[in-house]
Amino acid sequence: MLVGEAGLIDVAVPTAVPGLSVVPANADLVGLENEMQGDAGRPFKLRDAVNGLVGALRNRPADQGFSYVLIDCPPSLSLLTLNALTAANAVLVPVQCEFFALEGISQLKDTIDQIKGALNPALEIQGVVLTMHDARTSLSREVADNVRAFFGPKVYESVIPRNTRVAEAPSHGKPILLYDYDCAGSQAYIRLATEIIERERRHKAA
Repeated sequence: MLVGEAGLIDVAVPTAVPGLSVVPANADLVGLENEMQGDAGRPFKLRDAVNGLVGALRNRPADQGFSYVLIDCPPSLSLLTLNALTAANAVLVPVQCEFFALEGISQLKDTIDQIKGALNPALEIQGVVLTMHDARTSLSREVADNVRAFFGPKVYESVIPRNTRVAEAPSHGKPILLYDYDCAGSQAYIRLATEIIERERRHKAA
């Protein structure tokens, strides 16, 4: 898909969750940067694919389309992350409530500002979500307070707690809502999804 040999809709794979499809990665992505060396349009490959998806869905019934495209990024500024930030309308920033997570926040904001200035003027941080939060520790509380002081109202009220069931779910090949719907982690993600959707609706209505 990223080298233009297939459309996004062609590589989307249905999942056990109704209405949810995924576009899986594979080991070939390791060589992507070398393959695209010298291609002036390489930051825009994913954006072009997403635009192609929008065009392909225009003539389909609404119940056969997609409401959201979520792009999961590696935690480094590689060509894949550059493509994701160039294609995206907004960025959702997960911040672990750990000491070293604080050090990367200002760098991330600088990166987003650079991409906004050079490649994607519409890019913005939609929200920041605190993850792996342990209310029993002073470190988690301190990190949460610092993140809220830095990002202000962009930090979601919903917080994802440190939860054993969330950590177990990937080893069973299931998202947490299918693995254990009633656990604290599942319920936190449901609240987060609701908050994201409500915030977006208010943003569109403003």
